[in-house]
Amino acid sequence: MDHLADLAVFARVVEQESFSGAAESLGLSKSAVSKQISRLEQRLGAQLLQRTTRKLSLTETGRIVLEHAQRVLVEAEAAEAAVQNLQALPRGLLRVNLPMSFGLNYVAPLLPELLALCPELKVDLTFNDRTIDLLEEEVDVAIRIGANLADSTLTARRLAPVRSITCAAESYLRKAGVPLKPDDLRQHECLLYKYLPEPGLWRYEGPGGPYAVKVSGRLTTNNGDSLRDAAIAGHGIARLPSFIVGPDIAQKRLVSLLETYEPAPLGIYAVYPAQRYLTPKVRAFIDFYAGRFGPEPPWECVLADTARARNASGNMKSA
Repeated sequence: MDHLADLAVFARVVEQESFSGAAESLGLSKSAVSKQISRLEQRLGAQLLQRTTRKLSLTETGRIVLEHAQRVLVEAEAAEAAVQNLQALPRGLLRVNLPMSFGLNYVAPLLPELLALCPELKVDLTFNDRTIDLLEEEVDVAIRIGANLADSTLTARRLAPVRSITCAAESYLRKAGVPLKPDDLRQHECLLYKYLPEPGLWRYEGPGGPYAVKVSGRLTTNNGDSLRDAAIAGHGIARLPSFIVGPDIAQKRLVSLLETYEPAPLGIYAVYPAQRYLTPKVRAFIDFYAGRFGPEPPWECVLADTARARNASGNMKSA
């Protein structure tokens, strides 16, 4: 808005009582200041300043324009301050999309704490395991889980690590046997997750290099908790995130398998539409959960504690 900039320069010239003083205080050249004053006078069709070699003085029109210019500039500064304050505080409605299992078990329970920290924030949560279009669904931020979240329309921030664990119940393993290497999975009943890019292809890295094993089974579903329940009931082998099955392995409801063959590591990410500025409400959400999960999230701590206890028990038996 050139006219607002011209009014600001005009007010500064009057304040400094000279073009050179205004130019110095504004970091402009004297000729630039003179040009802006001339442009303002041309736009208004009236002379604002009487110029002599010794001083400047306001014309009658100049005094009227100065009075209005000062009010406009005060209001403009107030508006800028209000916008900065709005940008600094997380407020308004935040629309969040969450994967079902992780959202219900780890995000939702912490939400009251976030709302207490941000009293002017409102949150609208939706839960589903399919990948949605954030712009089309008018979602501000989503949590997604995966190894590669390449998407030119989104910005992603990693919140925490997570592992994919191959596991089954003792009841199933007594009946069907224990797989010792990835290729053994071909002979087993496997429980499949529908929303993976390749539900029937399980990939591993191990002592012999990479493995890509075609697996099959009678149950395919779009929800991790239902696969967990089926695995606990002895219906087959599942490959699920550690945040779903970690507590079950700790409580011996499930047994971790193929531990020397690791699937590709996963991450839990907050994703939001790519934009130049991150809004305070989205930043507050992301910073809060990144701080609560951190590099050692609770689901990984459970598994680490279980492994230490198992090793300690094994050492005691060998002794």
